[in-house]
Amino acid sequence: MGALFPDLVLEGRAACHAGVQLVAQTDTMTWADAAQLPLALLTALALGLAFVLGGHWLLGILGVEIPDFLIAGGVVPLALAISDLVVGGSHEGRGITARPDFGAVPIGTPILAGPATLATLLVLVDDFGWVATAVAFLLNLLLAWRLFRRAGHLTRVLGRNGLRAASKVTSLILAAIAVRLIRDGVLAILRTG
Repeated sequence: MGALFPDLVLEGRAACHAGVQLVAQTDTMTWADAAQLPLALLTALALGLAFVLGGHWLLGILGVEIPDFLIAGGVVPLALAISDLVVGGSHEGRGITARPDFGAVPIGTPILAGPATLATLLVLVDDFGWVATAVAFLLNLLLAWRLFRRAGHLTRVLGRNGLRAASKVTSLILAAIAVRLIRDGVLAILRTG
C-alpha cells in the first residue's frame, strides 16, 4: 500500500495545478463564479468514481487498452501544459474574450477529472483495488477544494505576478506527469509485444 502514496502525491500535484491555474485566471472572480465550484467538484467526483467502478468495463467495450488510455491521458495534459508555458494560461492569452465559466467544465472536467486523472485511476484500481483508489481520489478532491477555498488568500499573498510564476511551475510539473503517463503507456505496449 505504500506505493499508493507517490501516485497520490502526483495526482495531488495535478489538483494543485488546477487550483493555481484557477486562481491565476480569476483574480476578479465573482460570487456567482465561486458558487460554481461545488458543481465542479461534484462533477469531478462523479466522473472519477464512475471510472474507478466502471472504467475497465467501458474501455473493454470500446476496445481500448490501458496503455492506449495512458498515452492519451498524457498527451492531452502535455498539450495544455505546453500551451500554458508558451502562450499563457489565461483565457485572453488563448484568444478567448468571453468571461470564463468555472463550473463542471473546465474545472470539474477536464482539469480535476481529465484524461491524466482517469488513466491514473485505472492503473491504481489494478494496483490497489477500487476502495483504496476511491479514497485516494476523494482525498485529492478535498485538497483541490481546500485550495479553491483559499484562492482569495493566495491571490493576496502571491500577487498577480507570483500567481503567474506559480502557474508556470505547476504547468511544468503537469508536463512531467504527462510525460510519465505517455512513457508508461509506451513501455506497457512494448512489453506486451
